[in-house]
Amino acid sequence: MTTRASEALTAGDVTVADLAHHGDADLVPGLVDLAVNVRSSGTPRWLAALIRDADLSAYPDQRPAAGAVAARHGRAHSEVLLTAGAAEAFVLLARALRPRHAVVVHPQFTEPEAALRAAGHHVSRVVLPFPFALKPALVPADADVVFVGNPTNPTSIAHPRATILALRRPGRTVVVDEAFADCLPAERESVATEPDLTGVVVIRSLTKTWGLAGLRAGYVLAAPDVIARLAAGQPPWPVSSPALTACVATASAAALREAADWARELAAERAHLVARLADLRGIRVVPDPAASFVLLDTGIANVRTRLHARGFAVRRGETFPGLAPGWIRVAVRDRMTSDRFALALREIAGHA
Repeated sequence: MTTRASEALTAGDVTVADLAHHGDADLVPGLVDLAVNVRSSGTPRWLAALIRDADLSAYPDQRPAAGAVAARHGRAHSEVLLTAGAAEAFVLLARALRPRHAVVVHPQFTEPEAALRAAGHHVSRVVLPFPFALKPALVPADADVVFVGNPTNPTSIAHPRATILALRRPGRTVVVDEAFADCLPAERESVATEPDLTGVVVIRSLTKTWGLAGLRAGYVLAAPDVIARLAAGQPPWPVSSPALTACVATASAAALREAADWARELAAERAHLVARLADLRGIRVVPDPAASFVLLDTGIANVRTRLHARGFAVRRGETFPGLAPGWIRVAVRDRMTSDRFALALREIAGHA
């Protein structure tokens, strides 16, 4: 299925307005938050202390942070651009690139398509069928810009690194949103350390693993010429000193060990949630989730409001292209919370 920016979206499809919907809009005061996929324990105390101590009296100097990020991924300084979160990176790319045929692989985070449309580009959608495995042959051969998430939000699918790299073609730019890459032990499917980034752009975020949604900290890894084009579109001092402090701190060896430990703990908690959901009649869980959330097809159109009545807020699925009402994204939390949620969903499914 393809959609052009100049064409009306088909009935029942995701509208341009839907693309701006995010999980925080699905929060309900007083309910258990399963809608937002940021680390539930919040910012680690040691990191929060460093951020609070950042020097606000001087203009931000990006060089130490860019160097730390470059060293963390084994890249040259010229291959790194620090950004105010991944969202800025999407906007910079949409403004800097001049695609003839831009493609976004869905279901995935909707900001890339929203940024492309806002920049006036035509956008085609490649909507993957359940269970949402990426097949490079589905992407039109003439696509010169391709956006894909890995692991993908909302499906939680981690596409094999080799499959992502198979999207490369002469004259094509493959943009990989790796906001959840550190959810995987050893970041095993990441292309951030690919020796040659020609034709590949990697976007990373500090938001999820480090509980820093309010700080707006992320970065782009790409070939030096691409980095230079993106940097030209930034204003002076685009990243704050506290965010630069976070970039340095989270790139340290100690922080990477902590992130690895968190990824292993997350995997165990996620497996527990999936096991509890697997027993529910009529509930279809996307298999082999790899991120900090799972995606479910409940088949119940009013499932969110019924979950609200039982104390849980979840992320609606129908604002993602390729998903319909009844799909929900559920953040991975502790086992007790997962048990309570599975019980609530069992009661709802039993009365649907």
